[in-house]
Amino acid sequence: MISDTLIDSAVRQLFEGIKFQDQPSGLYDPLRYMIAIGGKRIRPRLCLTTYGIWADELGQHILEPAAGLEVFHTFTLIHDDIMDRSPLRRGAATVWKKWSEDTAILSGDVMCIDAYKRISKAPAAVLPEALELFSKTASEVCDGQQLDMDFEKRDVVSMDEYMQMIGLKTGVLIACSAQLGALIGGADPRSQECLYQYGYLLGLAFQVADDYLDAYGDQKVFGKPIGGDILNCKKSWLTVKAYENGATEIVEALNAPASTDEEKAAKIERVMKIYESANVAEEAKKTIADLSTSAIFKGTGAITDPECQDALKRFAHSLVGRTV
Repeated sequence: MISDTLIDSAVRQLFEGIKFQDQPSGLYDPLRYMIAIGGKRIRPRLCLTTYGIWADELGQHILEPAAGLEVFHTFTLIHDDIMDRSPLRRGAATVWKKWSEDTAILSGDVMCIDAYKRISKAPAAVLPEALELFSKTASEVCDGQQLDMDFEKRDVVSMDEYMQMIGLKTGVLIACSAQLGALIGGADPRSQECLYQYGYLLGLAFQVADDYLDAYGDQKVFGKPIGGDILNCKKSWLTVKAYENGATEIVEALNAPASTDEEKAAKIERVMKIYESANVAEEAKKTIADLSTSAIFKGTGAITDPECQDALKRFAHSLVGRTV
């Protein structure tokens, strides 16, 4: 098994040394910028964690695909920020704000291509399975983003619809990360499936936590303005649950204008009061904890080694422990 310390060191070195084409600089500078402003590197860490359950040596055959997962995730962020009109990402200006929308679209496209190049470095023996898994995941992430945008135009979204959407937008890429590491490490199909489910459920927990932190987090820690989902009329877990709990006035509150700073502040304040009356904050925390527990149960189901089980538990806690 590969230790957490070695994985942390490998991930840090991997992204400190990651290279992109030099020219044209207007295309590749945004890629370097997005990698430089950092992130939690959840997906490559999980990939290396599950790989390390079956293997004990790190090499380019796993490091490049692990990096590809993060590069792909970063591509989705570049494009998401355009669609959400987000001015900040991880506390820094988003690519479309710093350069332009056209640059952000094109740089995002080339980042997606770069991700595929890195995934293709998987060992030849498992390359067809790796590419099939990744391609299926990439398509599903786009499905999830489209549903997310569709939901913005609707007054009411059911909790089942919401969970399906975040499963596609967030869950499947974390699930792919868990399975890809196991696949390259040499895990049997049943273990791969268990770890896929582990990652998927963790992805759901992570997204609910992200929705929670958008309303209740600290902007300095969260890395982007608090209340962004409210201003963008997002159907977050909190808004869906508030409506489900009988707070139907959430619909009118979300549709309120938010053109000026005063209107934005008033809209956020009004929605937050509805959240409080509907008790959604505590219910969100419980949901996050329940999903995390279910993820650990799935992930450890195919693994008998206590040390490896502990590694999965530690990863789950590191992902959602900020809210539970």
